[in-house]
Amino acid sequence: MKRITVLLAEDHTIVRQGFRKMLELEDDLEVVGEAQDGRQAVASVKKLRPDVVLMDIAMPRLNGLEATRQILKAFPATKVVILSAHGDDAYVQDATAAGAVGFLLKQTSAHIVCEAIRQVRKGNTFFSPAVAKRLQQLDGTSRDRAGRLRSRNARLTAREAEVLQLIAEGQANKQVAAELGISIKTVEKHRAHLMEKLNIHDTAGLTRYAISAGIIESSVQLTIV
Repeated sequence: MKRITVLLAEDHTIVRQGFRKMLELEDDLEVVGEAQDGRQAVASVKKLRPDVVLMDIAMPRLNGLEATRQILKAFPATKVVILSAHGDDAYVQDATAAGAVGFLLKQTSAHIVCEAIRQVRKGNTFFSPAVAKRLQQLDGTSRDRAGRLRSRNARLTAREAEVLQLIAEGQANKQVAAELGISIKTVEKHRAHLMEKLNIHDTAGLTRYAISAGIIESSVQLTIV
């Protein structure tokens, strides 16, 4: 029997180790790699080509949603299941818009996590029971409300979203340039475009926007420069 290969993308080591131990108990599942940030997750998928990625949303350097977009653009056969501590409708809408075929709350039982991996590998979608039940109950108005942030974020290019996250994490233009392999002048142009598109004119405002849009978590320790 061919095992389903899995990549774990989660920035908290203890959580990542817990998922590994849990999945290693299953005969048909194999953890082939781990990533502690979104950029590492993209590189690991390129190298390891896993069947399924368990992807945390809130990760440094590149958040899970943008990592999902980049992975699926390059490797559309890969299945991504989002992991999140938050099951808000907007998070679920953003995850599916990014191309994820599953969404699991981190408090989900081991049995359900394993079943999610098996189901998405078969080509099905899978949501934590509480999330699935709420999605079924949403009317059109609620869906529109949940998708507002997604619509706002759709105005940003992939590179602008990357630059925004790094700025919001407190990185100066020089650091952002080094991280992304681009010139400082290019970073400055992206920063200017972001401020123009979002009608925000300072770094603190960009950081607040990144938090409200779910690009970074409010619990992240930020240094405003």
